Amino acid sequence: QWHTSTQKARFIPSALPEHLVNAAIRSLKDTPDLILQTLRSHDQYNTTLYGLDDRYRGVYGMREVVFANEEDIRRLGFEPGEKVNMISLWNDGRERRVSGFTLIAYDIPKGQAAAYYPETNPLVPLDSYGDRTFTPTSKFIAIKFAKAAQSSVIVSSVA
Repeated sequence: QWHTSTQKARFIPSALPEHLVNAAIRSLKDTPDLILQTLRSHDQYNTTLYGLDDRYRGVYGMREVVFANEEDIRRLGFEPGEKVNMISLWNDGRERRVSGFTLIAYDIPKGQAAAYYPETNPLVPLDSYGDRTFTPTSKFIAIKFAKAAQSSVIVSSVA
């Protein structure tokens, strides 16, 4: 029972913001390639990892991956499976970067990306938090991709 004159719930719509990207970020010379959200894998409870597989998304044996729409991947000049660095955009002059993430083409809306945490926690600025909630903006991180350096690992086969 609702304590209103009609004894029904009242829903009050709120206007959406004109811009979702923070004004400080919009004022920078760089514009984000994508908006990143962090998420858990199937075998993860909060920050405790029980394995390297995510059967929900078909990822096995690795966690340093970034999911993106295939059209976005190609528009940005990359190919699925390629390694990238992610740089978050914020207005404090600090560079926040994670390196060597594998691009995975995924059924995700254009303009969006997703990656596991805690691997991507370094991208979240400490002074970027939700209005009134003061929780970190881990579900809305403006990012740019950069080509990752080639691996220095030498692979050889023994006959």
